[in-house]
Amino acid sequence: MKMSRRTLLAGVALLLSGAGGYAQTADKYPDKPIRLVVPFPPGGPTDVFARVLSVGLAEQLGQQVIIDNKAGAGGNVGTEMVAKAKADGYTLLFGTAATHGINVSIYDSLPYDPLKDFELVALTGLVPMVLLVPPDQPRTLKELIAKLRAEPGKWSYGSSGNGTTNHLAGELFKTRAGVDVVHVPYRGSGPALQDLMAGRLAFMFDSFGTSLEQIKAGKLHAVAIMADKRSQIRPDVLTTAEAGLPDFVGGTWNVVAAPAGTSTEIVGRLNAAVNTALRDAKVGERLRQLGIEAVTDSTPASTRAFVEAEIAKWRAIVKMAGAKID
Repeated sequence: MKMSRRTLLAGVALLLSGAGGYAQTADKYPDKPIRLVVPFPPGGPTDVFARVLSVGLAEQLGQQVIIDNKAGAGGNVGTEMVAKAKADGYTLLFGTAATHGINVSIYDSLPYDPLKDFELVALTGLVPMVLLVPPDQPRTLKELIAKLRAEPGKWSYGSSGNGTTNHLAGELFKTRAGVDVVHVPYRGSGPALQDLMAGRLAFMFDSFGTSLEQIKAGKLHAVAIMADKRSQIRPDVLTTAEAGLPDFVGGTWNVVAAPAGTSTEIVGRLNAAVNTALRDAKVGERLRQLGIEAVTDSTPASTRAFVEAEIAKWRAIVKMAGAKID
């Protein structure tokens, strides 16, 4: 079948107009509100961080950024929803170490791939874990380890649930410190911290964001922070290396992610907006109050490399701990 010159030219014009229309759409992005899905309940540290960031993002993008809490299955429900959303930049995920670093190793079947199903826009913040003890427990790391070794099997530590960051931090601590303690999972950090303050647990790993007020009130003592440098919010707390346990670093973190296939132009626009929002002095101060170290210079490539390294790190810890969730 021969194609007439007029038909050929019309087809070329249609293709060019389509490409021009796509570029125009990317140039105009965003022209309506953006939904930022938080895969955990309202009021928790991830939700609070997302709300702080959403204000700065809205200012940078010129559109409202609406927080949508879609909790369930350790963050998998909301994360899967974004993975299957339209790749137009209007449905984003506020991912965590759980959704993008840990769950792929502890769930037998995960409804999404943390790398293949997402464009990783920006790394937004790091939240190192802090080792907490009640007032009646030893106040230094060496003394705590000595006590736990002297009384094997007697003491327990708490976490916000099986497979969570603070659970795996506890399991890593057991191995590195050579102690025999029992893991007690709770439905969230709140109940676990209550039992820790009551002396029913020997220790717990958690973030400053959920424990800072209890530390200030003297109801808990911060033994050491799982980081390679001291926290700006509590510079008096030693790092784990300073306290006597080197190479013991870890915590949670957050990323902004879009569905796979989102255009490079839109991902770049979002990355610039996130970084600029996090550079704001007021935003940085609010995050420091929550125990979060803002990351203000990430790129999509550096974010992907970071997540890949975290998946490998947590996979090794999960294997060592034998943690699994059906």
